[in-house]
Amino acid sequence: MTGPLRARLLARARAVADRLRSLTARLVLTAVVLALAVSVLLGTATTLVMRHALTERLDSEVRSTLSSVLETPPTPPGVQQQTRVDLRNLAPGTLIALLEPGSDPQAIVVGDGRGERDTLDDRVASRLEDVDPDGRVEEVPLGRSGDYLVAATTLGESTVVVGLPTRDVDDAVGQLVLAEVLLGLLVTLLAAAAAGVVVRRQLRPLTEVAATAHRVAALPLESGEIELAERVPERLTDERTEAGAVGAALNTLLAHVESSLTARHRSEQQVRQFVADASHELRTPLATIAGYTELAQRRPDDTGTQRTALTKVAEESVRMTALVEDLLLLARLDSGRPLEQQPVDLTRLLLEAVSDARVLAPSHHWRLELPEDVVEVVGDDQRLHQVVTNLLTNARKHTPEGSTITVAATPTGFTVHDDGPGFDPELAERAFERFVRGDVSRTRGGVDPGGAGLGLSLVEAIVAAHGGTVSLTSAPGDTTIEVRLPVAVG
Repeated sequence: MTGPLRARLLARARAVADRLRSLTARLVLTAVVLALAVSVLLGTATTLVMRHALTERLDSEVRSTLSSVLETPPTPPGVQQQTRVDLRNLAPGTLIALLEPGSDPQAIVVGDGRGERDTLDDRVASRLEDVDPDGRVEEVPLGRSGDYLVAATTLGESTVVVGLPTRDVDDAVGQLVLAEVLLGLLVTLLAAAAAGVVVRRQLRPLTEVAATAHRVAALPLESGEIELAERVPERLTDERTEAGAVGAALNTLLAHVESSLTARHRSEQQVRQFVADASHELRTPLATIAGYTELAQRRPDDTGTQRTALTKVAEESVRMTALVEDLLLLARLDSGRPLEQQPVDLTRLLLEAVSDARVLAPSHHWRLELPEDVVEVVGDDQRLHQVVTNLLTNARKHTPEGSTITVAATPTGFTVHDDGPGFDPELAERAFERFVRGDVSRTRGGVDPGGAGLGLSLVEAIVAAHGGTVSLTSAPGDTTIEVRLPVAVG
């Protein structure tokens, strides 16, 4: 085999192998193989049954012919004028042989004409000597004369053998096999064509599902706001079918990817907004520091101006330091840095925080509700103290004088309630976001909200780092923030 021919054969074999890798090709091939196997099995069974039936009928004819011949004992076939067998009553092709001791066997085959016969060669006739004279039917090959089904019996000292050719049976079986082969090929071709049409039609839903997946894969998903409008049609999401299960799973996956991309985009926007807000919050104290520094430089001999400038610089430095510390704490919490996990006496922590608040805001009415048993939670004592302090500070700053603020310990944490004006509905939804400030209507008393808008966001971040949750419900005269924390066991 030459090199180019071998290369072409290998290329063709690879092409066929690639085609057979598809599910359609494999299913069609499976259907064709099954149809061919069924055709072969049916053809084989039909052939065997027909051959057996024809052979049985031929056996009966042999026995019947033997009985009719024995009704008048035959004379040697060589003496036609003395025979008492009417050859005209025998079917064409019938074999009659007379085997006598000490004589060569003599056999004739009845011809198609009236009384015609054909004497067999002695060597062929000698094969009949092995036939048992018990009346059983046997198959004997007689060379060019073909195969015969014969039966023999004794008549005096002689043996009479009668037989019929099997060529009619063989011809009928051969024609049947040929018809079965042709019919099997036709059935196989029809099965291949039908299987190709049916399989492609049944797999069309999978093709549509794959097309949807390809369209989604071609979308730019690197950055920006992503909207995955592509979905598998509802008619292809019936989970009772295999294709429907795949379609439903793909829709679920696309919905999950879309929500993840939306969350990613929202996070990116929050990061951008966070950086912008942090820059703005830091720019204000820095601008104040720069302004008073420049003022002090212009009036080096003015003691009052120098004192005022230093005071403002110190105040803004403290404000900026607090802001930077809050931003650093948020960054550490966002990075997943673990906090201490120790039992914390929540009742003691609330008692200390409320006592401090009474000193800082005596114009407010502070109430503390503690259970008889000590409430212990698991967490970082310092950070939990910061949570309580931020919540009390938020309630103090955003409620008018005379408001009642109630702090109550619960078996799973604590609540902070006030009877102030409450949060604006739009603001309540974003209360725990960073750099979100309460507006003037929240104060009602003209109290400046102040701060950088990080108090409640720090509360949520610290509580989440402890594995807890924080929730807000607000209405005019009824605002409650509930904090749930892991309870210490034992």
